[in-house]
Amino acid sequence: MTETMQANKRIWVYLEQEEGQAHPVSWELLGAAQRLAIDVPGSVVEGVLLGDNVAHIAEEAFHYGASRVYLIDDPVLGVYRNLPYGFGISNLVQKYQPEIFLVGATTLGRGLASVIATRVQTGLTADCTELTIDPDKKILAATRPTFGGNLMATILCQKQRPQMATVRPRVLPTPQPLPQASGELIREPLGMSEAEVAVKLVRFMPADTEERINLEYADVIVSGGRGVGDPAGFKLLEELAGLLGGVVGASRPVVDAGWVSYAHQVGQTGKTVRPKLYIAAGISGAIQHRVGMSGSNFILAINSDPQAPIFQVADLGLVGDLYQVIPELINQVKSVQPSQPEQGGQHV
Repeated sequence: MTETMQANKRIWVYLEQEEGQAHPVSWELLGAAQRLAIDVPGSVVEGVLLGDNVAHIAEEAFHYGASRVYLIDDPVLGVYRNLPYGFGISNLVQKYQPEIFLVGATTLGRGLASVIATRVQTGLTADCTELTIDPDKKILAATRPTFGGNLMATILCQKQRPQMATVRPRVLPTPQPLPQASGELIREPLGMSEAEVAVKLVRFMPADTEERINLEYADVIVSGGRGVGDPAGFKLLEELAGLLGGVVGASRPVVDAGWVSYAHQVGQTGKTVRPKLYIAAGISGAIQHRVGMSGSNFILAINSDPQAPIFQVADLGLVGDLYQVIPELINQVKSVQPSQPEQGGQHV
């Protein structure tokens, strides 16, 4: 697809869904698309939705800023498979020629975006943390960490279209929905039969509890690092997380050491989170970890080293032994929640 500009420059957002439920990253990207549209004269924000009996998600998309949704609703799309989804969306791209196409950097979105970019022969900037419009060229400037998070690279796709980027969940804020907003729904055919799809669903095996931990969208996260000392120490963090109605997080070194599973990892190579409260216990605060949690509303850091980098981003820092601080926090929480039954946080 060439660089030719259109009268109406379409900024597309892939509306990811599973079993008829929209992934929240879809709304985050619609908010980002609206901000980009301010700097792209003549642009419109639109959604792309695929699935089986998922038209209701289009109504939600209108509430979050989409002026139009392109829907391919077909039984072949009942369960996500790379081929039919990539085929259907690529045909839409070739037909409507969007200027920008944003996809969530989820497990599903990463694979799907690469297929689409390959099919329509355009570039793709992965795992972005910031999206802006270059003031001179008036094209998408997609920023992502590189070299292990030590540098930030801004990438421009100057010739091919659409300009594609995947964005990690929770690095961007969720816009406030407008319940009265409406838009246009355009239905398109898939153009592919079940017989043409080589991959078949034999049976569905649900993920275990660990894999389904909702770390990215938790309101409270109690994270531990190497300062916890050993895997058993995470039981203490689990207790505090349970009392606060939160989940347990972790830094990369303890995940690499096998103390907790990857599902709990926060940071550049883990999950990006934006909880209301983030407690970092025994985490030194390397840049790779901070980039994943610096967007938290309130950060409480607990570390025995007063020079630990984590204190640079903390709203409140406690210098001390976490094995003294955490039990005291647990006692304080219990004192104001005497009637609340204790429950464990999500852990390994």
